[in-house]
Order: sequence, then C-alpha cells, then structure tokens
Amino acid sequence: MLENNLTKDKIISEFQKKNKDTGSSEVQIALLTKRINSLTEHFKKNKKDNHSREGMIKLISRRRRLILYLKKNNLKRYEEIIKKLNLRK
Repeated sequence: MLENNLTKDKIISEFQKKNKDTGSSEVQIALLTKRINSLTEHFKKNKKDNHSREGMIKLISRRRRLILYLKKNNLKRYEEIIKKLNLRK
C-alpha cells in the first residue's frame, strides 16, 4: 500500500498545475490511467475476473469524460496530457 501512495504522490506532483493541486483534470486523468494500466496487467493473469472488468469499464468512461471536458475547454492542455500519457496514436 505504501508503494501505491508513493507512486500516486509522484503522479500528482508530475501533473499538478500548482502546489497542492490534486483535483485538476490532468491529475485525475493521470491517476485513472495508472489504475487502468494496472488493471490491464491484472486481467492478463486473471481472464475470468469479470467483476473487476466492470469496474475498469467505469474507470475508462470516467477518464473519457474528463478528456472530452479538457478538449472542449482547453485544447492546449488536452494535447499536452494526451502526448504525456501516450493515450492516442
């Protein structure tokens, strides 16, 4: 659990806009991406874990809504976060 908190703090400090910023769209998208990637690795080992898969689908849809919000309101920040997280090709 401690390792997760350290990686979470690292992600927050990398994507925050100013000090103590934990709720901006960029931070939320980065944290959701980290969770989605870890769940993807989990599903490679546990193919029949459908309950967790349903939760991952909810995370993906939340991340998609945040990305669309960012695209609509600030195109420059949207392009930066997409490039940093390597989400689109």
